[in-house]
Amino acid sequence: MTGDTLGVADIHDILRLLPHRYPFLMVDRVIDMRGDDHAVGIKNITVNEPQFMGHFPDNPVMPGVLVIEGMAQTAGVLCLRSMPPRERPRKVFFLTIDKAKFRKPAIPGDTLEYHVDKIAHRRNMWWYKAEAKVGSALIAEAEVGALVTED
Repeated sequence: MTGDTLGVADIHDILRLLPHRYPFLMVDRVIDMRGDDHAVGIKNITVNEPQFMGHFPDNPVMPGVLVIEGMAQTAGVLCLRSMPPRERPRKVFFLTIDKAKFRKPAIPGDTLEYHVDKIAHRRNMWWYKAEAKVGSALIAEAEVGALVTED
């Protein structure tokens, strides 16, 4: 399906595709989906999320590992949504995290955008270059790999 426009995955689509639930769902919507090549995940950060009780109470900062998780969940939605429908459900798992860099913090009130672009695809494995942005500012980047399995 490379190159086909798939459009948007709303929260209902995301919940259908991914096993993650609150408080570990790190993407609210996926937009600008083009086949399995590209997508932008959206995460609205709010102060009432549980991680801010301890990270850090007087200066809430979105943990970097959760930013990386949001990148991977966006890539997972893109992989699963671009595959043809089947009777048996599929699951997506982290395969790799490489070249991770954190540049600026994300805080409550920010809207994170996870920009993911396919690097490679072999059999049931995908690799993506991912960038997390708040507005036009790059706050983190990494290369993430996903493995899709049958349930």
